[in-house]
Amino acid sequence: MARSAQESATGSVRRPAVAPPGPGPLPAGGPEPVLDEQDHLLITALQTSPRAEWQRIGKALGVDASTAARRWQRLTEAGHAWLSCYTLAVGPAVPIVAFIEVDCAAGALHEVALEIADDPHLITIDHVTGSRDLILTAAFPDQSALARYVGFRLDTLPGVAATRSQIATALHAEGSRWRLDRLDPDGREALTRDRPHPAPRRGLPSPDELDTRLSMLLAEDCRQPAARLAERTGVSASTVRRRLERMHREDALVYRCEVARYLSGWPVSVTMWGVAPPGDVARITSQLIGLREMRLCASLSGPYNLLLTVWLRSAEDIASFEARIGSRFPELAIADRAVTLWPLKLAGQILDPQGRHLRGVPVRFWEDPVAERAEGDLLERLRAGR
Repeated sequence: MARSAQESATGSVRRPAVAPPGPGPLPAGGPEPVLDEQDHLLITALQTSPRAEWQRIGKALGVDASTAARRWQRLTEAGHAWLSCYTLAVGPAVPIVAFIEVDCAAGALHEVALEIADDPHLITIDHVTGSRDLILTAAFPDQSALARYVGFRLDTLPGVAATRSQIATALHAEGSRWRLDRLDPDGREALTRDRPHPAPRRGLPSPDELDTRLSMLLAEDCRQPAARLAERTGVSASTVRRRLERMHREDALVYRCEVARYLSGWPVSVTMWGVAPPGDVARITSQLIGLREMRLCASLSGPYNLLLTVWLRSAEDIASFEARIGSRFPELAIADRAVTLWPLKLAGQILDPQGRHLRGVPVRFWEDPVAERAEGDLLERLRAGR
């Protein structure tokens, strides 16, 4: 439980703001911004091929390269769309993904969110409805790192009343695969031609310093050309291209092209917890991941063995979506649900309440010497029998 009168376990100083100045609030009473069809096509093209040259993007859209680049600049400057890149699938062990529910004391939710926003392994932070305040999606190298984070970081933060954690025993679908789907088949073919089919996401078994440096540079701007990456790493452009090709073959880099949810046409995000007979889970999930609305589908270690996150057109669609999957999968029972009120962090990017982009937090595993020392002190006490 939280020690409300004590300092954070990390000893960190509270930051004065979640993000530097970003897009301003929507004008009161004024027309809301909209994305036109060319914007939707451009976002879909970058979801399909995030590093494609502007000339290739423009050809798929039927416009010139400079027009495509200018449109993208306008979208990103407004925070309406953005690109990100991260990797966690590195090293000999397969990392674990955990879903952590956080209950906050009255009035403390935003302070808690502010405190953890820059924790680099927190992929998403959602403020939600229902019986929990925050849902965190996080990645860890192993179970002991999850235990350390929850026990010596989260549970010691002022304002945290309780936490509950579950591990994804299988990740069937995640948001980087989701598309606006506005491109016609010819446009998709133009962007995916000659691209190697990725292997199952198993990552790099033995990344070296150059692999790590490249992944961090891509986190800053994943469209940097090989020549620019070579200049910043001090190796040749051909070496950079070979390394990137290897990373892409192993599907070790996760690219995301996202759009502010309120402009996407899918403004309502709902997380659902379900229970299905263990013998039917593989069949059910193989069909669920094909649904247009599905953003995330995971098997869980807890009392509910499935977690789904879907994007819907409106709140009224929640009941109809549940009825549809209930009719298709009568053996699947939806036991609980939560609607996202504020997607504070998405794939390592800090967002405003409308889901517009403010800034990025490079994704990597969490390390904290204060938490490690606290764990070490506890181990000494356990050894001493006190």
